[in-house]
Amino acid sequence: MEKRVAVISIIVDNLDSVSKLNEILHDFSDYIIGRMGIPYREKNISIISVAVDAPQDMIASVSGRIGRLDGVSVKTAYSGVKS
Repeated sequence: MEKRVAVISIIVDNLDSVSKLNEILHDFSDYIIGRMGIPYREKNISIISVAVDAPQDMIASVSGRIGRLDGVSVKTAYSGVKS
């Protein structure tokens, strides 16, 4: 299957969901290019960007799993680069 490069943007409002989020990202770690997390302590949220290179259906699946977590918002942006 054709792979896509994408960025998964995540905002965590419920910090109790962080461990489940990390489990999902760990399961997907073979496809992760890099990850940046910013704790925004004043607002008690975390902002996370994850760059990936994976099959599009895999990216959509992971984004869906993340989006079902309580207090977690996710959006995915795909590049035009395919491999």
